[in-house]
Amino acid sequence: MYDDSLSPNPQGELMLRVVPMLADANPNGDISGGWLVTQMDTAAALMAARIARGRVTTMAIGEMSFVRPVKVGSIVCCYGLLKQTGRSSLRVSIEVWCRMPEEDRRQKVTEAEFTYVAIDEQRRIRPIPVEPRTA
Repeated sequence: MYDDSLSPNPQGELMLRVVPMLADANPNGDISGGWLVTQMDTAAALMAARIARGRVTTMAIGEMSFVRPVKVGSIVCCYGLLKQTGRSSLRVSIEVWCRMPEEDRRQKVTEAEFTYVAIDEQRRIRPIPVEPRTA
């Protein structure tokens, strides 16, 4: 079981906040893991595209475990943290936290690292622009 005391607050920048609906549920009535991975990929891609200043594509998703179910109607928040930037690729860590609208306490649901590569209009790998240094 996941211990909330290990990480009492989300790490990173809020990239996406969404409320899952009944159509997003699995046959057991909880939110589908596939739906949650889609939200995570969207959140990570938003951060990656901003950093790469353009189009990116998902290359890999690291290991993840779902430590608690997500209920229909809960507020799901995806937090992103840049872990590494290479010449044309970058890694973004995404944490998912949720809470019911009537509750104050949020709980961590899962986390994973997403690797992206910057691509151009022809879908070829391109370098990530380097920020100019200021004095």
